[in-house]
Amino acid sequence: MKIIVLGSAAGGGYPQWNCNCRNCNGLRKGAIRGRARTQSSIAISSNGNDWLLVNASPDILTQIRATPALQPARAARDSGIAAVLLMDAQVDHVTGLMMLREGRQIPLYCSASVRQDLLAGYPLAKVLSHYCGVQWHELAVAGGDRVSFTVPLLDGIRFTAIPLESKAPPYSPHRDHPAAGDNIGLLAHDLITGKKLFYAPGLGAIAPPTAAAMREADCLLVDGTFWTEDEMISLGFSGKPAVAMGHLPQSGAGGMLEVLDGMPAGRKILIHINNTNPILDEDSPQHATLLRHGVELAYDGMEIAL
Repeated sequence: MKIIVLGSAAGGGYPQWNCNCRNCNGLRKGAIRGRARTQSSIAISSNGNDWLLVNASPDILTQIRATPALQPARAARDSGIAAVLLMDAQVDHVTGLMMLREGRQIPLYCSASVRQDLLAGYPLAKVLSHYCGVQWHELAVAGGDRVSFTVPLLDGIRFTAIPLESKAPPYSPHRDHPAAGDNIGLLAHDLITGKKLFYAPGLGAIAPPTAAAMREADCLLVDGTFWTEDEMISLGFSGKPAVAMGHLPQSGAGGMLEVLDGMPAGRKILIHINNTNPILDEDSPQHATLLRHGVELAYDGMEIAL
């Protein structure tokens, strides 16, 4: 199983276009050591030619241009994207669907609540019906149970969708009334090698089913949005703490680093990193803390083989 990190930043990317925080300003001026990142998305394949796009970020065209495997050029018009899976209906995870409108009908895997959001609150699917259209594949997680499925052309990989505790987008009717399926985690199991990836770019809490899935995985690619619970508040960018925005911070008691310390996975990688997170400065003490815990920082173009 091959995984390519197409984008590793949270919404807005890094540096964010209108942000002059220490990270964004420092990266633009070359004052800090780090690398620019587009908004988070990954691609998964079993054969290196046909890929499941997991989340379609607003930066998808830039990501495709940077990833030759997604443009195999087998025909006059072609794409290596065999299907798209959405983890949630957040703007930074679904807007890229519009950039795929010139292609064939999009096989789209998502929960019922995400489908509802794409038909009503943020009706991308209605707009796409006038272009390529969408072929729906519902992940029936509404009861709170994990659901396994396969994707055509990704032979030898079994996927499992796991409902997560996080936040629905502001335009969702579930924003303040969470429902199973607003956010999912993805367990990808290579049936040949036996290896498993757990992917969850938005993770507000570690419920027992989530912890169980994480313990199964050989590689964890999980929410790295904020370093502290009050990160956005202390910078004056928001009045909301991290968990209220659906993200478990890395530091502090019960934080992501503490969770990852207890997991047996051989590789532990943070993704969906907000532009304000000090770990983006590779000379920061926070970045050094990650390394001491054996945790990696995802970057655009990162390749993982399992």
